[in-house]
Amino acid sequence: MDLQSAIRSFLSTLDVEKSASSHTTLTYETALSQFCQYLAEFASPLPEVSEITEADIRPFLGWLHDKGLGKTSIRLKLAAVRSFFRFLLRSGVIDRNPAGMLASPKTARPLPSFINVHEAERLWEMFDITTVKGLRDRALCELLYGSGLRIHEALALNLGQIDVAARTVRVTGKGAKQRIVPLTAETITAIEQYQARRAELRPKDDERAVFLGDRGGRLTSSSAWRIVRRALGPVTEARRKSPHVLRHSFATHLLDNGADLSAVSDMLGHSSLSTTQIYTHVSVERLKDAYRRAHPRSTTS
Repeated sequence: MDLQSAIRSFLSTLDVEKSASSHTTLTYETALSQFCQYLAEFASPLPEVSEITEADIRPFLGWLHDKGLGKTSIRLKLAAVRSFFRFLLRSGVIDRNPAGMLASPKTARPLPSFINVHEAERLWEMFDITTVKGLRDRALCELLYGSGLRIHEALALNLGQIDVAARTVRVTGKGAKQRIVPLTAETITAIEQYQARRAELRPKDDERAVFLGDRGGRLTSSSAWRIVRRALGPVTEARRKSPHVLRHSFATHLLDNGADLSAVSDMLGHSSLSTTQIYTHVSVERLKDAYRRAHPRSTTS
């Protein structure tokens, strides 16, 4: 089968059998049109689909890069080509997928959002601690920032998991793995002040959740997100204002002040140091930025 006929058959299948959106079909059509354009620059006439090998497809990635496409766009183009040949393989037109073993270019991992120390200091002014809800909201944010918990870990806490005397909290993380995380003095104070008035939220007798919602049940994730977003709104211009920003800030501020990477990894509940190392990149980038802004020769070649 010639390449153009095969592409038309594939796109028709997307429209009719797969009920793909017009956007998806157009994305695949554009990618395969570019693939044909690439092949036409090196072969005339275009090869039959059965003649195309992995060696023919691999330079397509470099060709796209030379056209100015970024890694994310190249990954999408390769995904379209893979799907095309996978369709031909299922249809019996070819006996192997020449694009099946091609590795996609790795995209750069975005640096996590965080608030700076000055913003963190202002955060605690955002809570009305004359009310039980304000005390609860401050205690939750103190825990997220002071101990780096994931939001679902904080919301899953039950009475008894916080050891005030030892200033630690027992957390159940991903994969049901448990870890002991230290608490700051401010977190202890905030939790004690909240728990002294927790009954005002009228929990049921068997409700063991540390953080209660306005109706006395366990605080939900969506409510917690609203609490954090509302508190962060006035204190930071960071684009993201989520519970994870407080966790990111916890790790970033510890590493900025010389904390051991493996200790931070343990507190975060990461299974690998490589996951935690993203925060060292944040610190390095901040140092570079400070250097560029402050050193008189930083912009000279």
